[in-house]
Amino acid sequence: MKMEETLAGAIAVLMVMFLCGCASLPNSAVEKMGNRNVEFAMTRHDKPPVVFENGLGGRMEWWKKVLPEISNDTTTFAYNRPGYGNSDPEATPRDGLHIVDELRALLRDKGVNPPYILVGHSIGGLYMQLYARRYPEEVSALILVDSTHPRQLDGEGALEKQSFLVRGRLGVLVTGTAKDELDLLPQTGKQVLDLPTLSGKPIFVLSASKPLEEKSAVADDANAKRKDIASLYPGSKQVWVDSGHAIPLEKPEAIVTAIHEALRLSRQNQAQLESTPMIPNTALQRDAPPAARP
Repeated sequence: MKMEETLAGAIAVLMVMFLCGCASLPNSAVEKMGNRNVEFAMTRHDKPPVVFENGLGGRMEWWKKVLPEISNDTTTFAYNRPGYGNSDPEATPRDGLHIVDELRALLRDKGVNPPYILVGHSIGGLYMQLYARRYPEEVSALILVDSTHPRQLDGEGALEKQSFLVRGRLGVLVTGTAKDELDLLPQTGKQVLDLPTLSGKPIFVLSASKPLEEKSAVADDANAKRKDIASLYPGSKQVWVDSGHAIPLEKPEAIVTAIHEALRLSRQNQAQLESTPMIPNTALQRDAPPAARP
């Protein structure tokens, strides 16, 4: 198979991302936050909340096969980043730091409080990696769904290494906000790697087991980075899913299983914390020096 044919297929998946979003999710709304509209879908049940981040060009409807399976068990929050769907664009740069802090402010504005189970697909996985490293105390678990690698565009993954045909198709399909995000992907990757890795929390790395099939340096690089994601998070659980990149649409049950396990572990950890008795600081009081006499 020629490299152009396989990468063209990947671009076709990207096109589906752009087109997916015609039908709204249940419990969706468009509300003002400051001076702009934000589109989101939210259910309020138990804790911890599960927060979803879409891939490049993707809208929150990509989670339509996942949300019904968990929305009765816990609070869920999916949204469209600025510039997607009915969410107004932002004037700030579309790097990870801005996107993560905008999401954090949005969650607080809607009264969805941490700690969160973060779920991110593709470039959304890169943003969730950054959130988890930047605010680890606000995270109870991290689920990466065929996530973009922080060094995705390094080496043979660089856009200039792609064929003229592929770059031309990307230029047609990836426009507006998506292009802004893609242009700043190397900067976002550096922001991730500049922070300590997340540890001591459940981390699931769901990786598509259907590799790029052509024999080329570009394909080998992409397949290697898919395998390498888990090594960035010691103690994480990597699950190979019989799917292409579009796991939320092709194999949503894999994501549902990971979320249910993350919920179980998070609630178990929280119960242990709450059941641990507080030890009075009597020793410090006993060893304190006597008060000075007047």
